[in-house]
Amino acid sequence: MVAARSLTALLAALCLFAPSTSVAEDCRTVEDFSKGKVGQFPPDWKPRKDAGRQVYAVQEQDGKRFLHAAARGLGIQAAKELEWDLTAYPVLAWSWRPLEFPKGSDERQSKTNDSALSVYAVFPHTSWSVKSVKYIWSAVAPVGTPVTTSQGLTKGRIVRSGTQRKGEWVEERVNVLEDYRKYFKESNVPKPAGIAVLTDSDDTKSSAQGDYANFRLCKG
Repeated sequence: MVAARSLTALLAALCLFAPSTSVAEDCRTVEDFSKGKVGQFPPDWKPRKDAGRQVYAVQEQDGKRFLHAAARGLGIQAAKELEWDLTAYPVLAWSWRPLEFPKGSDERQSKTNDSALSVYAVFPHTSWSVKSVKYIWSAVAPVGTPVTTSQGLTKGRIVRSGTQRKGEWVEERVNVLEDYRKYFKESNVPKPAGIAVLTDSDDTKSSAQGDYANFRLCKG
């Protein structure tokens, strides 16, 4: 699994930029992968390791742009620096599609802690670490199962479970503000520093594939 220190280094390595947004109803689109070239690692993102550039690539299908992830025995995050006001936009929304679940994966066990799809909301913590709220699509762990990694600096839960919808796009919406307060027991919530994704198969030494699309910040 990926340590919190690695996330800090990853986000610190990103160049500062003003993210382009589009408004739709009560949401702002902050990443639709329209700026990326098909078959290449997306601009404004950074892999934790250079090998991550081979894991993640922008793809297009039926006019829809998305980030495709294919991990073979690897566990490498990709992150985008993105600061926003949680009091105005507490909800993070996105679409994802599982294509291959890592064989034998079970996020409840450290030796099999791999997932086809994971999304993080990343927060500043110290000069060398960050806190993260993690949302996972698991093959076997029940929805609502809590997850804690990186010495307690990453907390979250299973938000989607099962392989029945393999190959289907599914919309997800989570209240990051409420989740941060619940998991870290803090009333004063800092602005997020970014978002990250992880499709990994290093613990199971298998392979995993999935797609991510249409990240939005929503009022509710």
